[in-house]
Amino acid sequence: EGRPEVAATLRALNGALGRSAAVWIKESGARNLRHRDFLAPRAALGAIFPDGQVCGGGTAGVASLGGPGVLAVRGCQETPAGLVVQVRRPEAFRRLLGFPSGPAPASGAQQRWVVLHCPALRYPAPLRPRHLRPLLLADHLAQLLRAQGVSVCLVPALAKEGSQKLLQQLRIDWPASSGGLALPDIVVALKQALGTSPYATGCEEGPGKVALPEDVICKVHLKNFVEQQCLVGYDPNLDVLLVTEEKLRSLAELQQAVLQCTVSYPMALPASCFPDIGSCCSIVHVVSCEEEFQQQQLDLLWRILDPRAHTALQKHLICGPVKVTNPSSPIGADQYFQLRRHQMYDASVMKYGELAQDEAWTEVIDTLTVAAIRFEMLSTAHRSQITLDLEDSSISTKGTKSGAFVMYNCARLATLFGTYQQAVEQGTYPPLPPASELKYSCLREEGEWLLLFNYLLPFPEVLQQAAELPAPTKGIRITASTETVCKFLIQLSMDFSSYYNRVHVLGEPFPHLFDQMFARLQLLEAVKDMFHSALATLHLPPLSQI
Repeated sequence: EGRPEVAATLRALNGALGRSAAVWIKESGARNLRHRDFLAPRAALGAIFPDGQVCGGGTAGVASLGGPGVLAVRGCQETPAGLVVQVRRPEAFRRLLGFPSGPAPASGAQQRWVVLHCPALRYPAPLRPRHLRPLLLADHLAQLLRAQGVSVCLVPALAKEGSQKLLQQLRIDWPASSGGLALPDIVVALKQALGTSPYATGCEEGPGKVALPEDVICKVHLKNFVEQQCLVGYDPNLDVLLVTEEKLRSLAELQQAVLQCTVSYPMALPASCFPDIGSCCSIVHVVSCEEEFQQQQLDLLWRILDPRAHTALQKHLICGPVKVTNPSSPIGADQYFQLRRHQMYDASVMKYGELAQDEAWTEVIDTLTVAAIRFEMLSTAHRSQITLDLEDSSISTKGTKSGAFVMYNCARLATLFGTYQQAVEQGTYPPLPPASELKYSCLREEGEWLLLFNYLLPFPEVLQQAAELPAPTKGIRITASTETVCKFLIQLSMDFSSYYNRVHVLGEPFPHLFDQMFARLQLLEAVKDMFHSALATLHLPPLSQI
């Protein structure tokens, strides 16, 4: 029967009505979930059935629904709102809690590679908060893709020691060395391609010629290339690009990453520096809006010098601006990190007193700081502006939408299971029986179904959707749901916190209460594992205490 899935159940529901189009919706609000799990709205039914009335055969087909990944239906009935379905909840608990809560296993399809390119790391001066956004986004996206079985190569390699230290503090896992094929060899090949390109002109000096900087190799007419190739989505102000050694080195790093998609750590220059690797490798430039123009220049230069399939597969994922309110002076990314860390320390001391000043709390405060910054940067859609109020620490240290709140609730689960394990060792409670022996009919509390139906059920699909990199509908820009995991964790934390504050999980040690306690512990263990899997995509370790 397999692990139930939202998508599989919706497909089966639509099929039972004889329709492939989407008719049904999954409910998520606590009020509606009291009496229905799926709804075919009256308006949608009216569009496909005369008078909006479903024939008896349709409702019977829904009621007898089954198949791999499909939730079993308890009942189906007509209501003023439309056709409503309730699933067999104890069976849903049994089927879901017997499966791991992590991402769905990768399919056996052809291996895919994605090159994630973050030009912010080439910024010559110390990084600023606006550079952190694409870096954190690329790091998170890399984790999501790897969880789906996609191989990821991160470009460019770290070079500056200051940046290395900051990225380590932020738990950004970025390579410090490109390794493999020597970059100078690729640069030579790029120069050779430049010398034969019809879009490149030399920098000859002569009457009427304007002297160019010494580091300029030649000029490339990007506008002519765009017009002749009928390319769309590029800035209309792109015209002539002055090609420098630095720009060619940037392209060489990208070319090297593409080569590593086909050859693991190549140690020698192949016969051609420009193999055609087709559609198995995609290049995604994760760029701030301030750097978008420069990246489009490099995109076109690469297309001109290497007119193969992979350069035509370049995608641009643009991050909106990061606005810092009332800065006394331009603030660096390292200053931003230290400021948030001081705020997190002060908030911890205020809440926990001298305990938070203990050395053992250093790691806790560091992790809370990283969580605060990651949620501050990633819980907003990547196209939208982010505003950082450096004087207001509440967004980072308080409230239900902060990373600290998510980490706190994850720690509450660790404390719960630590307390239970200690009680088992002391003989107060028996060990948790196997999942197949538990009585899930004991799980009747509203919050328990909410945790299963809104979080455990769709979680693998949430991770899969967050890792999707759709092709541009027009032009070169793409939109990704990079805020999905943060928003999922925030809402999960709110619903878990509400349930945990209302329900006493570890009750009195009376045998007649054990069935319900065991079922609740099994549910919350799955929730804990889900927290850990989601936090791993943000490079955040779970905390055992706060």
